[in-house]
Amino acid sequence: MAFVRKQISKDVARVRLENLCARSEHCEWELKEKLKGWMIIGTDAEEILSALHKARFYDDRRFASAYVRDKMMYNRWGRRKIAYGLMAKRIIRDIINDALDEIDDNLYGEILLEFLRGKARAIKEGNSYEGRTKLFRAAASRGYETDLIAKYIRSGEVWPDGEDI
Repeated sequence: MAFVRKQISKDVARVRLENLCARSEHCEWELKEKLKGWMIIGTDAEEILSALHKARFYDDRRFASAYVRDKMMYNRWGRRKIAYGLMAKRIIRDIINDALDEIDDNLYGEILLEFLRGKARAIKEGNSYEGRTKLFRAAASRGYETDLIAKYIRSGEVWPDGEDI
């Protein structure tokens, strides 16, 4: 049996989106997708979004800042993966760049180093070519910049025995 979505009224949709935005940050694209799912499109959707934006229920800049902070701190993502995630949410490039500029480089480096140390302990090849390659790929898949990854892997800070190359 197929699930048939029931169209809701414009006022109910606005209230639902207000409640959603009051609980957590959302971007305009996510809200548009919700409205599409509720079969509210066109001028009705634009009116709802305009009213929510005027009442400051959502703001793409605020969303991008929160997204960057959360993905870096909790998911241990690098700048590149965060930027791709924001692009998938249809955030414009200027807002993405501004949000990424808010990252504290020292904290970012500490998070990367902590991630690399954890992965290094789990790699059975150790500080060998194969082990360093696995470590590099793991960090790159998290969206960290290749030059920064290489810098930390070459240093003696990552490996448990303190070896550098």
